[in-house]
Amino acid sequence: MALASTVSVAAIAVDHVARQAVVVPLDPDKPNAPDAKPPTIGAYPTGYNLLLVGNDTREGQRGIGGNDEGARNDVTILLHVSADHTSATAVSFPRDMIVPLPACSDGKGGGYPAVSAEMINQSLGRGGLSCTATTVESLTGLKVQFAGLITFRGVIEMSNAVGGVNVCVTGPIHDTDSGLNITKAGNVKLRGSQALAFLRARHGIGDNSDLGRISSQQVFLSSLVRTLKSRETLTDLPKLYNIASAATRNMTLSSSLVHPDTMVAIAQSLADIPLEKVLFLQYPSTTALGGIYENRVAPLPAQAENLFSILRADKPFVLGEKENSRGSITTTAKPTKKPTRAPTSSPTPGATSSPTKTAKPKPTKKPVKSQVIDGLSGQSAADQTCTKAN
Repeated sequence: MALASTVSVAAIAVDHVARQAVVVPLDPDKPNAPDAKPPTIGAYPTGYNLLLVGNDTREGQRGIGGNDEGARNDVTILLHVSADHTSATAVSFPRDMIVPLPACSDGKGGGYPAVSAEMINQSLGRGGLSCTATTVESLTGLKVQFAGLITFRGVIEMSNAVGGVNVCVTGPIHDTDSGLNITKAGNVKLRGSQALAFLRARHGIGDNSDLGRISSQQVFLSSLVRTLKSRETLTDLPKLYNIASAATRNMTLSSSLVHPDTMVAIAQSLADIPLEKVLFLQYPSTTALGGIYENRVAPLPAQAENLFSILRADKPFVLGEKENSRGSITTTAKPTKKPTRAPTSSPTPGATSSPTKTAKPKPTKKPVKSQVIDGLSGQSAADQTCTKAN
């Protein structure tokens, strides 16, 4: 009874906050289209694709250094959760990757024409969150149902809302651009401004590149998933409503995501997914090419289509041989238990045994074989990894 009362109070409070949230439609040409009815409390009933965008704007970001003008999606992550809630795949899109950008509407009768080659982090400035969603849809063939945009200040507040995240580093890291200052190797708990600095840091990590930063961010995200699961946060409704409240205060949300019950249901759909089935991947891409890709990131279309055709079909897959990570190393493998044999008994001398009836085995479902994908860069949430200090 007390739990029900607590949940009810939390839900009412978050719903009040949500009414004041910054909300945008994913289709700016249909801003008044009715939203999908939020689910009742419980795991979200189907599969879905959720887009998370990190905005690098300094506007209204008191205390955040830098003089960058405009707004760019320097972090773009698409989360795909399978329909049966047995797997989740988060794909990070390198900010400097050169891709076609589709035509985008500004919701005011105007818009931006399609361009054949531009960095993906320009999509946010061309048409806001909906334009970044449209760009991701065109690259993946996956429909984005939910989207959220977070600023630097929002990252600080959200890291505090989850109680901080422990990450492992291989040595001291000092990045004057982001403000990150880690003095020694080992585990460090990040929250507030240091969590933001870690997620932004490139210098002092791996090869100082954006791709190295992505794998370092995956160290943080995989630890975040392990933390939420170990604290049973994903099944604790009051905690989930508190996080939902922080999200509505600190993020711009698609109209499909703003209802607190929807956010809680999405979180609950992740609760029973095994850590090894939660994958963090980099969009298949490479560097060191010339032409329009000089000093930029080039997509690998064949590898990308292989990955996203599997996600579109909701088929299971596992990572095979992985591309060398630029910003992280694996420290320990997940232990596996050796099968134990059932004890056997020796027959008693002189004893006779009568035949016993054996139960007819029940038919079992044939397990679905997972496809192995080689050549991707990433890790699972079960992988214990450390950020590489250089």
